[in-house]
Parts: sequence; structure tokens; C-alpha cells
Amino acid sequence: MAGNEKKSGFDTLAVRGGLLRSDFQEHSEALFLTSSFVYKNAAEAARKFANEEQGYIYSRFTNPTVTMFQDRLAALEGAEACVVTATGMAAIASTVMGSLKSGDHMISSRSVFGTVVPLFDQICKKFGIDTTWVSAANVDEWRAAVRPNTRLLFCETPSNPLAEICDIAAIAEVAKKANAIFAVDNCLLTPALQRPMELGADLVIHSATKYLDGQGRVLAGAVCGSKKLIEPIYGFVRTAGPAISPFNAWICLKGMETLRIRMDAQSASSLSLAHWLTDRPEVAKVHYAGLPSHPQRALAARQASAQGAVVSFEVKGGRDAAWRVVDAVKMISITANLGDTKTTITHPATTTHARVSQAERDAAGISDGLLRVAVGLENVEDICEDLQRGFGGL
Repeated sequence: MAGNEKKSGFDTLAVRGGLLRSDFQEHSEALFLTSSFVYKNAAEAARKFANEEQGYIYSRFTNPTVTMFQDRLAALEGAEACVVTATGMAAIASTVMGSLKSGDHMISSRSVFGTVVPLFDQICKKFGIDTTWVSAANVDEWRAAVRPNTRLLFCETPSNPLAEICDIAAIAEVAKKANAIFAVDNCLLTPALQRPMELGADLVIHSATKYLDGQGRVLAGAVCGSKKLIEPIYGFVRTAGPAISPFNAWICLKGMETLRIRMDAQSASSLSLAHWLTDRPEVAKVHYAGLPSHPQRALAARQASAQGAVVSFEVKGGRDAAWRVVDAVKMISITANLGDTKTTITHPATTTHARVSQAERDAAGISDGLLRVAVGLENVEDICEDLQRGFGGL
């Protein structure tokens, strides 16, 4: 669990937020690689297991390195509390399983990470939790989808990979009237660029695997919010065990020290790449909320200071043309991950969204010609030159 640190500036919190020093007074955050903790006597052990005394018990649910990660991220998001998990999908699953029960209903935007679809439609449905899918950008659809048993609204904004923008404040109002929880996946922008709770969101979810780590090293997830809402999610993580390892938490702690610097630099390069792609005759459409042509550009600018590092574009010629671009790159990494210092490229229809049906891909706008580039920290001119190799053969 975590306390809310708001007095210092963002960059100070990113470096020093949540810092706990042991008796050795180490300068860098300590990595506690231990499965359990010892007690002075039986009475102390009993008090801690009964929650009568604070302290560390077992690293599945209490570990000093993990606590530092939770406290720092809560401070950056402006939240009272945070619970971290083994992966981003574990964070989403823990949010649903910790917050809802059989017979409850949730609403989700269609434009979400591909694995969320089978999680909601197959696994959650097995436990009696139904989902209605709506347009990310159409608030009227969110309103119309509300039922008496609606308990959770979930969205990802900007969406991956099409950069659709959810009106956080408007959807938060829908959730408030329905007496439901509103959770926002803030993975693509992070609190360095966007703070959903300031716009009315109740929970903020992260795949910390992405930009919070920032260098493609570990898997991690997180949920931030009020102590009241985080408590049952923490309870699920403690009992069911989708817990983060202390090592992975430590890696994310160190990654967050450079979070704003990376996000600002990668966002600037992404905007340059998006403009370059717009001028390419081989490209039918570019999806990036920082472009003046984006239909939700004004809303995106109100909600975030920049639009992140994911640029998607549709190549003329469908899958064959898209695959030729992918196969031609020499510097850019061909991988479905994002959030790295190294630029990556993937074909969503056959990778990140391969597990969803063609009809679901069509509804979500995932065309066969769509490519997603997650811009890293290389010179943007080199990224453009690498993509040019693929365009040269079209």
C-alpha cells in the first residue's frame, strides 16, 4: 500500500519518491531478495499476521523494495495508494476480480490491448461478469451501455494502436452517475504526460513493463487509486498471488528516475515521425493524436502534455505490403513489445490482436495494412531511413 506524496515536483518524486533506507543507509534503493522476514518472538509474529502491527511478512504481499515502487508510482499519479503486480494483464485482471462479483456488469472501450478482449469476454464471463463493448470516442455509447448492475468502466487512452482518445472527464461523469468505478489504462502516456485521476478517474492501471521500466527488461503491472478502492485489489493479489518479484520492482524503480526525460524525448521524435509518414505516398493514414489532422487533437491536448511514443500507420496494399515494410527494416526491432529505448515495429493484426476474431479486429479498426511503431531514443532521422527501406519496394 502507499501514501500520497504531493509536496515535491514530479521529477523529484520520480527520483526520490517512496525511498526507504535500511539501517545501512544505502544511497540507491535497496533490493530485498528474500522470500520471508523473521520476527523477534512469537508474539510479534502473531501481531503482524493479525494486522495488529505493521511490518513485513512474506514477499508475495509485503516487501520493502515493492513498497518503494508502490509509493513512488502512487506519488507520481497523485493517488493515495498503489498495488503492483507481476504483469500489466495481472493488474487488469486483479482490478476486475478484486472489485467485481458474479452478476456484475462492466463497460469497456473496444480499443484496448488485444489480450483484454479474451480476458473480459471469456475468463471474466466464466465467473458471471458481463462486458459491453463501446466506442472509445463516443460518450453517448458509454451512457447507453449503463445497466443497473454496472460496476466498472474501463478504457485505454490513447488506445493502442490507433490513438483513439477517451474523454476522461465525460466518462468519469457517466461512471459517477452509475455509482461505478472508472479505471483508465495510462500505460502509453504515464503520469509524466497524463494524470487521469485529476480528470475524474477512480483507478489508473499500468503495464509497467512498458514505459515505467522503459528499457524492455522486466514484466510488471500496477493499479493506483484511493485506499478504499485499492484495498480489495490488494487483497486479491495477496491471496491469489499474481505478485511482482522484488527484482522487477527494483528495475521499475530505477526506470522511473528517467521517466519524464524519456517520455518527452520519445514523444517529440514520434511527432516528427508521424509528420514524415503523413507525407509518404505509400501510407494511406497515420494514427497519432499529436497530428493536427487527428479528429480528437483538441481533446488529446487538453488531457495530456504530449501524445507519447506510439505511431501507427496504414500501408497501401494490405498485409503483403505491410509485411514487406516490416521485413525490410534493419535497425528497428521486429517485436510486439513497446515502451523500450529501442524502436520496435509490429503488425498488430497478426501479433498483438491475433487472438481476437476478424470481426472484432474490424470493429476495433485493426486493418491488415496497419503497422505500429513504438519510437525509441534513436535519432528520428535513422528511424525514418530504416522505414524508407520498406517503402522503397512498394
